[in-house]
Amino acid sequence: MIIVDGKDAVLGRIGSYVVKEALKGEDVVILNCDEIIITGNKKDIRENFDKRRRKIGSGQKGPKHPRRSDLIVKRAIRGMLPDHRSGRGKIAYKKIYCYTHTPLEFENAKKIFFGKDKKDKFVRVKSISKERYRN
Repeated sequence: MIIVDGKDAVLGRIGSYVVKEALKGEDVVILNCDEIIITGNKKDIRENFDKRRRKIGSGQKGPKHPRRSDLIVKRAIRGMLPDHRSGRGKIAYKKIYCYTHTPLEFENAKKIFFGKDKKDKFVRVKSISKERYRN
């Protein structure tokens, strides 16, 4: 089992590593999904999330967009899998676990850190979750 800490990690980089390991057959746990960052202009990132919600589908039929930050990360990783509906992509998707915090069972476990120096332009996943999907 591979445990990855998502604090200050870029979503695309952590996602590509997780997908590669899950396709090999490893169970992968991502901790602190709230603290994962998406690089780029804040305005552009927010507009892309809004556009995806408004343009595609309907409110009743879907597609359903995740509201929680751990599910936003898991949905982004699902897009990197070869075929998430059947075959090895579906098996790999079931081996990925995302948490917004650190559960007690993973407190003292060895973790892989992807966090680097923060860029000037980035948005945290938790800010997208709070701003765009508040009730």
